[in-house]
Amino acid sequence: MKKQLFTYCLVVFVAVCSLKSGAQPITSTQIDALVQRTLTTFDVPGIAVAVVKDGKVVHAKGYGVRSLKTRQPVDENTLFGIASNSKAFTAAALGILMDEGKLTWDDKVIDHIPEFRMYNAYVTEEFTIRDLLTHRSGLGLGAGDLMFWPDSSNFTMKDIIHNLRYLKPVSGFRTKYDYDNLLYMVAGEVVERVSGKTWSEFVEDRIMKPLQMNRSAGYYERLADKVNVIDAHAPVNGKVQVIDRDMMRFGYSAGGINSSVADMSKWVIAQLNKGKYGDNGSKRLFSESVHAEMWAPQTILPTNPTPVPPYNTHFSAYGLGWFLSDVKGLKQVTHTGGLAGMVTQVTLLPELQLGIIVFTNQQSGGAFSSVTNVIKDSYLGLPPTDWVARYSERKKQGEDEAEKSIAAIWAGIEKEQKAATAKVDFANYAGTYRDRWFGDVVLSQQGGRTWFRSVRAPKLTGELFYYKGNTFVVKWNNRSLDADAFVTFQVDDTMKPTSIKMKPISPLTDFSFDFQDLDLQRVKQ
Repeated sequence: MKKQLFTYCLVVFVAVCSLKSGAQPITSTQIDALVQRTLTTFDVPGIAVAVVKDGKVVHAKGYGVRSLKTRQPVDENTLFGIASNSKAFTAAALGILMDEGKLTWDDKVIDHIPEFRMYNAYVTEEFTIRDLLTHRSGLGLGAGDLMFWPDSSNFTMKDIIHNLRYLKPVSGFRTKYDYDNLLYMVAGEVVERVSGKTWSEFVEDRIMKPLQMNRSAGYYERLADKVNVIDAHAPVNGKVQVIDRDMMRFGYSAGGINSSVADMSKWVIAQLNKGKYGDNGSKRLFSESVHAEMWAPQTILPTNPTPVPPYNTHFSAYGLGWFLSDVKGLKQVTHTGGLAGMVTQVTLLPELQLGIIVFTNQQSGGAFSSVTNVIKDSYLGLPPTDWVARYSERKKQGEDEAEKSIAAIWAGIEKEQKAATAKVDFANYAGTYRDRWFGDVVLSQQGGRTWFRSVRAPKLTGELFYYKGNTFVVKWNNRSLDADAFVTFQVDDTMKPTSIKMKPISPLTDFSFDFQDLDLQRVKQ
């Protein structure tokens, strides 16, 4: 009897401790109201939300519409591109191969991909599997992403591996965090070469199939059923509308998975169970030691020197496929993902056995952050914060500041167009300019207008407008890109252009438009 009483008390104690003191978990009805307000505030057509608690799905529901064209409703099975939330699957795939003794985290990449080269020979020789996953390569933020972003290029995975050698570092190897995608693509290539299966096949067979993520796939074209799928949406000339789906054609290990919140709940439960799944956790995807390594800090991230309420975060790091931090004294494991017209977030608080999944079909990060934080705060027992209002105000402030600076640039362009000094001899600038990793850009005149055209990434085509000095602005034909850029010419002593440097004109431009990494040298005719 005493043993039974002790066991009962222990169960009650664990159940009570699974919530922070004073916590009153948000109800499904309250989540419904929260998401409806979020849809309206951030002008998002559709959102799906799932909450996992103590190994069970306590909420899974869709809101709004999959597409402004079809007006079909979002539900818990609606499929979204989860983008960089795929990275945790890549880390897990490598972990599974490690459990099988086929590699280790600290294997050298060149032992598996002999042609792999970084800019520096020492870095090439020392680069490990772990380094592929930890954003500490020395490359700058999003370096080389223009080889796959925006979707339209004819680059291949072979090109990615070859062209890494041309990307110049901006910091010392293993000294600084800078988020990258290309090295996660290389990690997927490691999975393929070690396992004999493509990354997508491996992830589907060894992770999705065991977890019964039956509607999910490694990339869009592999989806068995494309009926209940969202369209991508983005503001175009101030109005949210359907835009082209971002169709990744390679490198799926960095961001290719398509899934639903219902399927992702199964992945989250396995993560919270340290790799266990099935009846009473009787089966394993990966070992507990592999799980511990994925959730261990690998690369330190900067934090505010004075912890900021309400979470009072003291430490932040990147693990293997996950961001790690402390919130109110508890560990938080999270990641976001973004493709053109859709953004997603997965958040885990393992000590509370809590998982929150928010998928959206519009590229407003404030929407998923608002929903996630309100749900999280309820389980943490924190006083209510109006996250919708806070993120909405932050979004408005950022957009207002960006619009002012952009408007000033275009006002300057318009002034120059009217002034006599704007009689620029465009023929002097026309020609082909070549970057070692991005390829050729052609500047030409047609019908009295000057055009910028990337040969290998045709979505990057637009008209050039004179700004001042030797600087122009390129206005992309595809207005959903939201990434117009400065084009500055370097000239020789005869004032003949020799090369081009570029950078975005808006501070809100997605970092994957890494124009600043281009070194376009004029090709002699």
